[in-house]
Amino acid sequence: MALGGIDLNLLVVLQALLEEGNVTRAGMRLGMPQPAVSNALARLRRHYRDELLVRTGNGYELTPLARSLLPSVQAATECAGRTLSSGRAAQPPPGDRVFRISLSDYAMTVFGEPLLRRVHDLAPDASIRMRLATRDMTDGDRGLLGYDLLIAPPCPASGERPEVVVRDKIVYVADPGNPRLRDGRLTADDLTALPHAAVRLADPASDAAAAALLRRDIRPHVAVITAGWLPLPFLVAGTDMVAALPQRLALRLSAAAGVVIVEPPFGPMELVEAAWWHPLHATDLGLTWLRGLVTEVAASLAAPPALPVQRQPGDGA
Repeated sequence: MALGGIDLNLLVVLQALLEEGNVTRAGMRLGMPQPAVSNALARLRRHYRDELLVRTGNGYELTPLARSLLPSVQAATECAGRTLSSGRAAQPPPGDRVFRISLSDYAMTVFGEPLLRRVHDLAPDASIRMRLATRDMTDGDRGLLGYDLLIAPPCPASGERPEVVVRDKIVYVADPGNPRLRDGRLTADDLTALPHAAVRLADPASDAAAAALLRRDIRPHVAVITAGWLPLPFLVAGTDMVAALPQRLALRLSAAAGVVIVEPPFGPMELVEAAWWHPLHATDLGLTWLRGLVTEVAASLAAPPALPVQRQPGDGA
């Protein structure tokens, strides 16, 4: 289809090129071979009489004209999609699209496999490249730009508004031989006295366990700090340490690590994992489909089961 002397199929290619800032990644996103994308870029350059993308070292940069075109191109493709798709935005992407997702170790462990399976069922030619999230990926737009989606505890420093994907309860794990563990329970005094193993989150404000302790003026001795949740039960095993852990992970790991799960002595705590993405990816219909799939898979997770209610000293029998 042509309008104003230009093939409108080039509009989709132009959006991918401007948003990705890279010929190869644009081709992967569209399911097009690189020569075809390069040919489309050549046609766009002739049409605009501008380079649009210029090489800088090992990468590309958008020209001033290209940067000025991006908002109108995104608006045009979004409008065309609403007009012509008749609900097809919820359909799988065509071709062998490769999605790049960065996840916390919690997200990768809890719903990485069901997400991979769901994508394969609905879009067999598509694939997902998963990478563990690191602190630098949440530090503003630059960290987000290299990925289609980031799933991790929310980080206000990113400047974006994330969408909550999943919630989980925070519990404690301890070695069954811990000297302060009585009838499977720990008190606030026990948590004050015992050494802790703890995870370092990108945003300290998202550490529900640390915040709950601080509200009660409990300043625990943190003996070990890890970059992720997964090692914590294994570090606690055989020691007098305790560690706060999302319940879904605790249920998966407790038997293998040989630890027991303990309800917090001061009421429920919550872990929140959210998804966010670079603003340049907001109008990508393939990523809209993927984000909907992430929400669907997360909603299908079984709710964490209730643990036995913990009674405090002085409670009635």
